[in-house]
Amino acid sequence: MDVRRAEERYRGGDAAAGIESWHAFSFGPHYDPGNLRFGAVIACNEERLLPGAGFDEHPHSHTEIVSWVVEGELTHRDSRGHETVVRPGDVQRLSAAAGIRHVERNDGERPLRFVQMWLAPRAAGGEPSYEIVRGIADSTPYAVPQAGAMLHVRRLAAGERTAVPDAHHVYVHVVRGEVLLDGEKLRTGDAARLTGAEGPEAVGVTPAEVLMWEMTAEPDSPV
Repeated sequence: MDVRRAEERYRGGDAAAGIESWHAFSFGPHYDPGNLRFGAVIACNEERLLPGAGFDEHPHSHTEIVSWVVEGELTHRDSRGHETVVRPGDVQRLSAAAGIRHVERNDGERPLRFVQMWLAPRAAGGEPSYEIVRGIADSTPYAVPQAGAMLHVRRLAAGERTAVPDAHHVYVHVVRGEVLLDGEKLRTGDAARLTGAEGPEAVGVTPAEVLMWEMTAEPDSPV
């Protein structure tokens, strides 16, 4: 288990434009050849946008983009005609495939905080697609088969236990609160990267919300 603390993230964004970003992996000008990906996960960005702030239209390709809103509302628009407001508890996925453009903004009246995770697909190309699942439950994992990955959402009360998936790779991100993971305390913004996980548990130290990516090994690949 490799624990990465919130304060170790690369800081980005544009304070003058009302954008604050924290990157868990090598990103943009923060190039780190030893921190390019873990399993299928190539980015886990925590974004904070003030009202009226946002990312203007920009392109993506060959990336599965999954967004989880923590506070506020995220407005999404893309070049395929989708326009959606994403709220806490919703899972949004944009499959960029061969190429798509999108806009992400805080058009609400309150600050917006969201976690955006990028996964590498197993095959390049294809047609872009979009999906949103409203109010996902803890007991309903969200599959991203293009990346051989499954997202589990866990909302824990203090003292409550939950199993961590047994998988080739598991990426655990603490959205809020504190948890004990295999005896290691993780706080808001901390993450853990588990390889060959077998039987670990997460326990709520305080009320907590945790995102866990369960990932299988890529066919014919040791990674």
